[in-house]
Amino acid sequence: MYKEDTIAAISTAQGAGGIGIIRISGDRAFEIASKIFKGKKPFEEIKSHTINFGRIVRPENGEVVDEVLLTKMKKPNTFTREDIVEINCHGGIIVVKTILELLLKLGSRLAEPGEFTKRAFLNGRMDLSQAEAVIDIINAKTEASTKAAVDQLEGRLSRKIKEVRGKLIELIAHIEVTVDYPEHDIEEITGEKVYQDALQIQESLNKLLQGFEKGRIIREGLSLVIIGRPNVGKSSLLNELAGKNKAIVTDIPGTTRDIIEEYINVNGIPVKITDTAGIRETEDVVEKIGVEKAKKALENADLIVIMVDASAGISEEDLEIARQVGDRKFILLVNKVDIAAVSEVDSIVKQFEGASKIIRTSIKEGVGIEELENTIEQMFTKGEINTENDILVTNVRHKDLIEKALASIKDACTAYEAGMPLDCITIDIKNAAEYLGQVTGESVNEDIMHEIFSRFCIGK
Repeated sequence: MYKEDTIAAISTAQGAGGIGIIRISGDRAFEIASKIFKGKKPFEEIKSHTINFGRIVRPENGEVVDEVLLTKMKKPNTFTREDIVEINCHGGIIVVKTILELLLKLGSRLAEPGEFTKRAFLNGRMDLSQAEAVIDIINAKTEASTKAAVDQLEGRLSRKIKEVRGKLIELIAHIEVTVDYPEHDIEEITGEKVYQDALQIQESLNKLLQGFEKGRIIREGLSLVIIGRPNVGKSSLLNELAGKNKAIVTDIPGTTRDIIEEYINVNGIPVKITDTAGIRETEDVVEKIGVEKAKKALENADLIVIMVDASAGISEEDLEIARQVGDRKFILLVNKVDIAAVSEVDSIVKQFEGASKIIRTSIKEGVGIEELENTIEQMFTKGEINTENDILVTNVRHKDLIEKALASIKDACTAYEAGMPLDCITIDIKNAAEYLGQVTGESVNEDIMHEIFSRFCIGK
């Protein structure tokens, strides 16, 4: 990609809609747009950051394509810090596509995925972590995940990372001056001071990492797997939580043959619920595949919900499922309590004392659903998630880089404790600064940028 190119793309979702938006960015944006837009004023007289009514016409014959609203925005006060034109037309598939084709014929290039945001980063409009927050806002599933992404877009994480990195760079500079120019009258930075500063930086990075698990759940959602033997009510639970009939519910054991997933909002936490095939020994080839998929989903789950049928009592299959869960976190749902004897329910509860929480439910009667939702929230937030005050690390890439920086700081401390000279300790401190620089994009290569922005949609 060449930064000097003028790029164009459709910024609204594909398909018919009320409006469609085509965006152009680059040095030739005004020139190209002026050739197809006809309004009350000549294009060059249109004021920046104003919306103007007019028509898109074919330049070769003046044929009207559509009536539009056009926004002209002069650099540098734009998203990309380049000249930008946005055309709001009617949302018909053909109309939007035709206008884009006209712009491409006149000299613009079709934008790559995320290229508008990439240009905003390259032109200093935002740093790399802020650019990544843009896609998080687009993909946000709850109000909490949107808030966390907006905070990152506004630079809360960036400011903290830059603050820590600044301390590292300052430390490196003092050490190098002391080592390279001992004849100058400069206060010597002793190994003890380097060690104490490194410990403070280590504490700051640890604090950032502490909120990652909560931040990841807010951003990506909690992976919850419903597991149990056939016909205990797993699909009914999924349907109840999702509020719609997504899974087939029958009295025939083994109805669910594949993994069924649904995102729901549990008190502000996005939860990806996976309904699995009932785990049991079976000769059905298709059902066997479903059982294997259920076991694999079990391995990757953040939280497991084991369901048992109180009316049928505990079977060896139920106990085998519990053994497969092992010491993982799980909630036990004793289902169908409306048709089971109280003594039988109490007996089941005693056999699963290792559960994080035991809830008596009747999915058919709606009993226990609210308690389950509250339990999910309490287990993973404990009332501590506060997007107003906390700086949440929500991105796995950021977490990995902070962990690498932290490991480098620990290596520097170990080197000091082993009596290594200052110039050797500097190597680890430089590595830490490099890793933190990759979070914000102050030190990042083209391959990493391409990988990040390739996840964006075209037009953003």
